[in-house]
Amino acid sequence: MKVLYVASECAPFVKTGGLADVIGAVPKVLEQLGASIKVLLPAYPALAKVLKGGKTVAQLGDLHSGNARLVAVRKEGLDLLLLDAPHLFDRPGNIYLDDSGRDWADNHLRFGALSAIGAKVALEGAGRWKPDVVHAHDWQAGLIPAYLRQAGKGAPPSIVTIHNIAFQGLFDASVRHTLGIGDELFTYEGAEYYGKLGFLKAGLALCDKITTVSPTYARELLTPKFGMGLEGLLQARSDDLSGILNGIDPDIWNPATDPDLVTTYSSRSLKRRGKNRTEIESRFGLTPYPGAPLFCVVSRLTRQKGLDLLLEVLPDLVERGGRLALLGSGDSDLETGFKDAADRYAGSVGVIIGYDEALSHLLQGGSDAILVPSRFEPCGLTQLYGVRYGTLPVVARTGGLADTVVDADNAAIKSRRATGVVFDPVTADGLRQAIQRACDLFDKPETWRSMVRAAMRYPVGWDGSAPQYLELYDRMTRPGTGKETR
Repeated sequence: MKVLYVASECAPFVKTGGLADVIGAVPKVLEQLGASIKVLLPAYPALAKVLKGGKTVAQLGDLHSGNARLVAVRKEGLDLLLLDAPHLFDRPGNIYLDDSGRDWADNHLRFGALSAIGAKVALEGAGRWKPDVVHAHDWQAGLIPAYLRQAGKGAPPSIVTIHNIAFQGLFDASVRHTLGIGDELFTYEGAEYYGKLGFLKAGLALCDKITTVSPTYARELLTPKFGMGLEGLLQARSDDLSGILNGIDPDIWNPATDPDLVTTYSSRSLKRRGKNRTEIESRFGLTPYPGAPLFCVVSRLTRQKGLDLLLEVLPDLVERGGRLALLGSGDSDLETGFKDAADRYAGSVGVIIGYDEALSHLLQGGSDAILVPSRFEPCGLTQLYGVRYGTLPVVARTGGLADTVVDADNAAIKSRRATGVVFDPVTADGLRQAIQRACDLFDKPETWRSMVRAAMRYPVGWDGSAPQYLELYDRMTRPGTGKETR
């Protein structure tokens, strides 16, 4: 089975969120299962050294007013196809946003080009390699099914994965001409979305199969609350929609070998976590207090993530004796609110605005609990890191959070299956009560240790999910199924 992955980011090369971790991990597991996977990725500046070590497999000529080529290279256990188009991707800073925090004005050209070249590779191959299936990820690759539909017979089946439906890639309708999207596809049943060109809408309407990153999120997407205006389309295509739970790379996220920890540990040596905790306290200016839990947050600071709720309940957390170490950036008002809270509750609340991959590992390796109070969360990975490291997640009952954390109710505690605290409704009161529950559990050392060990035993890798993708690819290419049914 040969599968082309097309995505806008991929760890460890370029990362803004969980999408990169997924693209960096799944192909490796699928290769172990016998598949051949190539990942098509823009050649951002972060990939300059990787690009130099590659081989040009196609000269693409003029691509939206600049020359482009396709470069193949094997790096970090991945077969990469790099779209080298400096006029589109060789620019500093965020891969999606300019210095003012706005979307790059030519994002339709940048990711339209990624989709177009993804379709070209799907149809013509790269060198001697030609995919049986093309797998597009999020809106940045969403036009691939449209280009394949325009190509007609001979196109391989396509699948689109929704990592977060809140980001849809909506642009003025006029850009469809520049991008080569024909009027016959700019319809309600195709790429048109309330008069605009919708990259994700096009992908979902015109692909052969749709997946998202957890079973619960797949069900939630069919409702107006979570479908973000696309619930009607997804309801109509519900037979083609499935939720396949994300995992993490257990080699990268491994407390027994993690080089970013002060001290590594396992479930049999939990006392060693204390040195990591001490380092966190030092880095975040927190007063040592072993009698109460140290909570952490590693997140974008947005209302989607429920961080405004956390600001509201911080006084209760501090009053209970808990402490908070927060690493993240995002909405300016939330950044200001947490920095003010760090001043107000000096010694109990520490805040670092920004992102630091190594520091995120340390927070997982030394905190007692991680807070993830998201209003919606397609899957979420930070809670999986927490489970892996024995940093018990306190999460909202939504999306993949509900699918990956076993709430510490009496039955789960008695059977030693509890791995965290799950709460609803997703309100300030709900979060306040969840934090109080976590503190009460922490006051029972035997129960807490049992939960930590249960969490660290919980399977968080791709062993269960990757075969589901492989089975789906097989169904899509089997005569009489998949593409033939569309």
